[in-house]
Amino acid sequence: MAGFDRIDRISAEVARELDRILRDEVHDPRLGGTWSILRAEVTRDLRYCKVHVSVLEQDKRAGVMEALKSAAGFLRRELGRRVDLRYTPELIFELDTNIEYASYMTKLIDEAVKRDAARSDDTQ
Repeated sequence: MAGFDRIDRISAEVARELDRILRDEVHDPRLGGTWSILRAEVTRDLRYCKVHVSVLEQDKRAGVMEALKSAAGFLRRELGRRVDLRYTPELIFELDTNIEYASYMTKLIDEAVKRDAARSDDTQ
């Protein structure tokens, strides 16, 4: 069980450092707009890291993901300098749409509540 705590701490540190590197040192114009690193998941052998990225503007998603994938080598090298690990994990970037899905579900719930309120007003 203690191994998972260590991996979780490493994953959090990797996500934090990647965010710092991207915001401070990567000046790719495709990274404009609102994006964030939601979480990083480092494998137990520390060889790979899946980085979940959220991009709010749909029209900029492809550009942001392409910029991240093209900067993966630089990011890995900088990560290796900043985080003391035996192996610096290979970075795999994935688009995370959970925030968008949650917003959509909230909108549906709000509409359902309004319809129910309108029905209860009609019956009274």
